[in-house]
Amino acid sequence: MAGALSVGGFVLMLAGLVALILRGAVLSTLPDVIVLQALAVALMVWARIVFGRRSFHATASPTGGGLVTSGPYRFIRHPIYTAVCLFTWACVIGHPTMFSFSMATLVTAGALVRMVTEEGLLLRRYPEYASYARRTRRMVPYVF
Repeated sequence: MAGALSVGGFVLMLAGLVALILRGAVLSTLPDVIVLQALAVALMVWARIVFGRRSFHATASPTGGGLVTSGPYRFIRHPIYTAVCLFTWACVIGHPTMFSFSMATLVTAGALVRMVTEEGLLLRRYPEYASYARRTRRMVPYVF
């Protein structure tokens, strides 16, 4: 069941991003949007480098190699999902339409489904995840 939910969340995220790309609602000339999207890309790259050579799983199943709690993972539990959401919501600022808002909401909903599903799987694989989760936030340090 968790695998199907995770794949569903991934499909929502992908659908929202692809729809924004096809609509031409991703890039903007607004400096604020460019900065936000550059920060999102930098966060994603940093998280991938720290995460290492572990592979991506559509089902968000935990990989071997131990729990990663350094780099951006020291501050937030899901920096890659956070980066995708930040990038997507910056699209809304650059292209403020109901369509862009709806697609960003879709991406965020998919990310939240994946986060919750992944956390359950991580708790089973890594018992120390419970204490890590108590001291870090999902997406926004010290807030959420």
